Formats: sequence, structure tokens, C-alpha cells
Amino acid sequence: MKLKIFHSSTPSQSSQNGAPNARASSAGKSTQSTHDAATATPHSDVVTCIGWNGSSELYTIGDDGKVLHWSMRGDLLGNVACELSPVSGIVSANGNAGTGTIVSALGADANKNRAAQKKSPFATDSSSNGTPYITDLDWFPSKTKMSKSSELFVVGCTDCTFRLISKNGRVERTIKDAHKGAVVKVKWNYEGSAIATCGEDGLLKVWSRGGQLRSTVANTGRCIYAIAWAPNSERILFTSGKDLVIKPIHSSSKQLQWKAHDALVLCVDWNPLSNLIVSGSEDGKYKVWDEYGRSLFVSTPFDHAVTSLKWNPDGELFAVGTYNTIKLCDKNGWSYDRVALDSVDSDPMQSPSSTNIANAATGSVMAISWTDDGTQFAMGTGSGQVYFAQLSDRKIEWNQFVVTLHDDLKLRIHDISQDVTEELDFRDIVISMSLAYGHLVVCTSSQCWIYDVNNLTSPHVFDLKETVTMIKMARKCFLLVDHFAGVQTFSYEGRLISNPKFTGLRTEFLNKDNLGLSNDYLAIVDKAQGQSKQIRIFDIQTGKQIMDPVIHNMEIMEVHLNQMGSSDNRMLAFVDRNRDLYITLLKSRNLPDLHEFVNYKICTMVDSVSWNDSTDMLVACSDQKLTVWYYPLMFYVDKDLLPKVRATKEQMDLGKSGRIESFVENRVVVRKLNGARVTINVSPYPKSLYQLQQEEKWSSAIRLCRFVREYTLWACLAGMSIKAGHLQTAEVALATLEEVDKLEYITSISRLKNEEAKSAELALYQRRPQEAESILLQAGLIYRAIKMNILRYDWDRAFEIATRHKVHVDTLLAYRSQYNELYHDGEELDKKFMQIRDVEWDWETVKQKEAQEE
Repeated sequence: MKLKIFHSSTPSQSSQNGAPNARASSAGKSTQSTHDAATATPHSDVVTCIGWNGSSELYTIGDDGKVLHWSMRGDLLGNVACELSPVSGIVSANGNAGTGTIVSALGADANKNRAAQKKSPFATDSSSNGTPYITDLDWFPSKTKMSKSSELFVVGCTDCTFRLISKNGRVERTIKDAHKGAVVKVKWNYEGSAIATCGEDGLLKVWSRGGQLRSTVANTGRCIYAIAWAPNSERILFTSGKDLVIKPIHSSSKQLQWKAHDALVLCVDWNPLSNLIVSGSEDGKYKVWDEYGRSLFVSTPFDHAVTSLKWNPDGELFAVGTYNTIKLCDKNGWSYDRVALDSVDSDPMQSPSSTNIANAATGSVMAISWTDDGTQFAMGTGSGQVYFAQLSDRKIEWNQFVVTLHDDLKLRIHDISQDVTEELDFRDIVISMSLAYGHLVVCTSSQCWIYDVNNLTSPHVFDLKETVTMIKMARKCFLLVDHFAGVQTFSYEGRLISNPKFTGLRTEFLNKDNLGLSNDYLAIVDKAQGQSKQIRIFDIQTGKQIMDPVIHNMEIMEVHLNQMGSSDNRMLAFVDRNRDLYITLLKSRNLPDLHEFVNYKICTMVDSVSWNDSTDMLVACSDQKLTVWYYPLMFYVDKDLLPKVRATKEQMDLGKSGRIESFVENRVVVRKLNGARVTINVSPYPKSLYQLQQEEKWSSAIRLCRFVREYTLWACLAGMSIKAGHLQTAEVALATLEEVDKLEYITSISRLKNEEAKSAELALYQRRPQEAESILLQAGLIYRAIKMNILRYDWDRAFEIATRHKVHVDTLLAYRSQYNELYHDGEELDKKFMQIRDVEWDWETVKQKEAQEE
């Protein structure tokens, strides 16, 4: 992935370049500025504030006092007239009273050199007009482009105020005396119900949407340079010198504080999807943290301070700005691309590396803002230039196919095995794409295109009402997530299947880690009250919740559903906050027998996990090694054999925080923390064994295991054959594994002539006694049901069955008497059995009855 960067164009340059490209047109009609675009001029001083609204329109504010309006292509559309009411009697940070009237464009006549005259970094102009600087800008969080609330933004000012302004420049409200000194940063929470502000006075405050003070969260005694809301909007991250502090807005909770850098921390951002924090400092480093203050990545230092950084909306990337340089990074910290801005040409179609025009020094990158679709971001710099950066050469892979997005409108599909390349052209910009299970799904700004990779000439197409934020694919269906329709599942013919919903679902917090998809089920982590401790399960066909939620005692970080088999064998794997890996058989949640085994921990210290695309194999990066479970369903067959179906690649040192990108066939692709991709091959034989199991070719499966001579494969065969009820194969596998006790039990089951009795014994072997009892009672095998409960020492259930059916009561009393002789000196202590002690019995009669039943 690379950055394609170009700097802003003046109106005259825009007209010379011709009509805007498809990216500009797809952004919709721009808001008409109050100043004509032909008369607008770029910034002449530092651009300190920058932000995209919900309609993909960029607004920038500089120290020259201008508020400018830009298209996505970088064309200057005009000034935004912003007439502010006079704010008198306000003492500036340098001690002067600002008494002048603030009019039009926030002071377009401000002195360009006044920065050198300031005694404070955020001081207001000491000239007679009292024009304040604008320190920060933040748009109201919009869930859809049609939201009218998204037309409002808040700005912080150096005259102790912050102001709510509509996108046409009208000031809706001015909050005076918000801080003593400049208001350094302003930030909406994710619901748009509160505004956080921080200032030179060292105070952190929370305000209502209308500007009423709710609380003073912190008083640090020093200037707070940056703030960010937690995903649940219950905590706020802020800087305090060299430290970072996470402070709950409710005083009853404790704050978390740690030393983050060796110099002043200048910028922070907290992504709501990945729940990761990134910080930048005057020490020239940027660092990635988790929400508990644990360091995940530390960069090598730049030559200058890190002045700005910003997460991509999907949490997979972030951009870092320093002097004359922009850097695109993965969420784990490693770099995709680094560009020197003074070598960038104004032509967006020209690669930065090929330009021959060197611009004047750009200065530091002061502000960064991403578009809602995450395909582009803009930067404001110290020289007054506004730069635009597009993500180029995005690449996805599956099997022998590689798909590359070379520009906004063109995809290139390369079949490596055939050495064939095809190109796909689109009318609108490509927002997102996904490749898996023989299909390519491409979402543009207005349409969804579905391709069969073996037939790219006949796609299925349907229209979209809103920009898609995520695509997730399964073998027979896929889903799209947007902020208008929510979660929708589709067939690969483009037919809408369902639209799952539940109270409290917030699509802006959904990503591929907290959502799992299979052919029949959809699993979504419910972030109710910000806890993320339960997983809701939905039926794909109806979109309705079909069972009680999977509840865990800790926050759930990842969920994944296996792709193969029927819904009866559908397994859910999830990783919690402690990085422990659990599996659960969804069917078991409705079975009382398996209630204690609902969530079973199979691994610890897990960084990433993935199911195989064509089998039920499960792989995890654990403790810097790769661990594979070739048959994880073994836990619900015979948990004693589960360690035998596990293999660990001891020789592979994956380092910390390795991420599994894919598990296709027998190849696992892992992205290491330093960005290197490692391909690891696991045994190919379990895949062949799965195929033979599905075809019920048990003899061939035995021959395969004998040829390979691996105990892991024999253990898989044992579990598969027991699950399928093919006891002859199970006997061979258990004999090879030298599991004598299990072999004898399976052999005794195979001698039974009654099929219902065999099924019941197999259910009992798999620790499902209630299912075994139900099978026996439905088949009329009352004696076996009583005897099974006697052997399990479940005397209450055995008594209930015998007395209800009025058979084998003497058999029950005979075994109860034997039990009392061994453990209670022959004395009966249970009142229920005292009531039937008058029933006559003798062992000879009991043995005769048993012989008849056998």
C-alpha cells in the first residue's frame, strides 16, 4: 500500500485542469460558499485546523483567519464567511483584553507575522481588532450523510471561548469563559451528546451539546495539548507533560496514568474499533498502546517532533505527521509508506517520486483528517499548504488470485497459476473490496459488484444507499455494514437475505474482529453499556436471534465461526481481554448435558486466531508460536484426546502481536509486528482426512493414516469416526493410539445388537447422559435407562424412572442395597427408598431379568 499525495489547487488551477474526476463527482454536490470560488485564495499562514464533514467536504482554518472549503480532489471551492459576534472583556493569555469585533472569515486581515509577537503559543492578537486564533475544529459525528446534525462543527479559540458553527459559517452558539486562556482542543463524543475541551489553564471539561458545563474532569496545572474520547464515551484520554492519563468522567472511578514519552506529548488519538491508542511527542517518536497503558510499539525517532497523527476510521491504519513528512502506518506500528512533502507536485495524477518540482519548505504537518470511507486524508501544514493523500495499490489475496487497486476506478486481477491478468473499470470510486471463497465483492460509493473469480465478465450488481464500512464473507453468503441499513447479509447472486438487528446495535463500532459469519449463523459482540461481554447469535435466513447470548466474564476482543459442516457442528472461537482462547459448540447451548462445557479454554497468550477456509482446523498465534488444532470438535467427542489433535510449530518465532491474515488450504499467512509476512505450511493430510470423512470413505482414511504414520492424524480419525458412529474405524484408531480403556468401551458398544442402545452408549461416551437417557426411553429400553443412572450414581433419576414406569423396582433396590453395604453399613438414609423397602427382591431374579434385557 502506498500514498498518492498532491497539494491543493487554486480555483484558476482547477479550471485549467478541467472537470473534476470521478472521485470529486462521487462526493456529491459541494455546499455553495458565501464567497465566490474564483476570488478565493489559499492559506497564507499555518493551517491549524482541518476536518471532513459527513458529505466528504473539507474545511480548513489557518492562522490567517480564513475558513476555506475544498473538494475531495483538492480544488479550492471558496471561502466560508464566518461572522462572529463581538466577545468583549475577555482576557487573553498574554494579559490583554480582547475588545474588538470579530467579523468575517475569523479575521482575514490578521497580520501574517503576528506569531512572532506572541508571548504564549495560543495567545490572541494584541492588535486593536482583538482577532482570536482558531486552535481546533471537530465536526459533529454523523452516522449517515443525510444527518442534518453533521452540518455542525465546534471550534476552540484563543479568546477563552469555543463556538458551535454551521457549515455555511453561521455561529450557532458562543460559550464564553470556557477556560482561562486559550481553548486548545475540542472534541465531540461518539454519540454527539457531549463536548470535551482542554486549555492552557490545565483544565479538562465536559459540556453538554448545547454548551452547558457538566463537569470539570481534571486539573493538571499545565497546558493539555491533546484529548480523545474512549469508545464507550465514559473515559477521556489526555496529555499531561510527558504522561498520558485516562480519566473516567465519573469521579467514583480511578484514573490510569503512565509515562508515555521522554518529552512533551503533543498529540493522541484513540480508535473506537481497534481500541488502540497512538501518541506522538517532541521526542520524535510515536507509540501504540492498548487501553491499559501497555506499550505495543515504539517507533524509531524522527528528526523532528511528531506534531499530528490520526487513526483511519476502520482502525487498521493511522497517519503520522512531522516536519515536512507524512507516514502511513499499520495499526501495529510498522510503516507502509513515508513521503517527503516538499517533493510533492500539485498534479494528483503524478506520482510523488516522479516529480521534478521541489516546493518550498512545507513545515510541520499540523493537522490530519480522514474521510469517513477511509480512502483518503488531508493535511494542514506550517507553510499554509493543504495536502491530500489517497491510498494507492491496496492489495488482497486468496489462493492463486491477487487483486490490486491501482487507482480509485480500476482493479487488476492476477491469476498467478495461469499467469493471466484482467482489469475491471468502475464508474465510481472503489471504497472497499474483499476476496474469498471464489468470489470478489467490490463496493463503490454507489454500487456493490459481485464477481465469480473464474468468470469476471458477468457480475451481479445492486445499488447502495450508503457508504459501506465493512465486507465480511462466508462460503455461501456475505454481509455488508453501513450506517444507514446496519448489517445486511446477501447471497452471491446479490439477493438480500436478512437484516439482523437488536436494541443497542451500533454499526460504527463493528469491525471484522467483533463480528463472525458462517453459512447459517451470524455472531455479533454486543457492546451493551460498553462491556462487550456477550455475543448474540442470529440466524442468517431470518435475521432473528435464535438462542441465548454467549456470555463471558471478561470483555470479548475477537469472534470467529467455523465455515464447514452443518449447523449442528457450528463452533464459535473467541478471544477475551486476557488473550485467552475459548471455543463453544453453539448447539451445546441448548443441551443441558453440555452446559458446563459451553465455553472451554483451549489456549492462553493468544495474539490472533483463524479458522481454515475449507475444514474445521483452527490456528492461533500464541506465545510467539503457531498452534494448530486439526480437529477442535474433539473436545465435544472426547476431551482427553484434544491434546493429541494439537500441533505447535516450535521452530517458528513469530514475535509479539503476530496477526493471522489468512488460513487457506494448508497455508497460514502471518503478519509479524515489524510488517514482515511469513507463510507457514501446516500438515496437508488433515484436509485430505476431512474430505474422506465427508465422503464416508473410512477404509481410505485408515490407509491414509497408516501411510502418514502420525499420531495426530490417528487422533483426528478417532474423533471423526466416533462422532459419525463408525465404530470399526474408531477401534483401529484407538488401538494405534494405545488408548486401551477407550478401545474396550468402544468394542463393548459395537457388540450391542440394538442400534438405539449403541447410539445411547455413544452419547454417554461423549458426556451427554441426558441425551443418552432420552434415546433409551424413546426406544422403550427402560431397564437400560435405569441401569445407566445407577452406574452414574444418579439414584434420584433412577428411582424416578423405575417408579414412574413401574418396572425394575426390585432391580433398583438390589443395587441400592449393594451400594448401602459399601458406603453406609447397610443403612438406608434416603427417605424415597424407605417408602419402597417393602418391595421384595433377590439377586437371582434380578440377574434373570438382566439377562433377558441384554
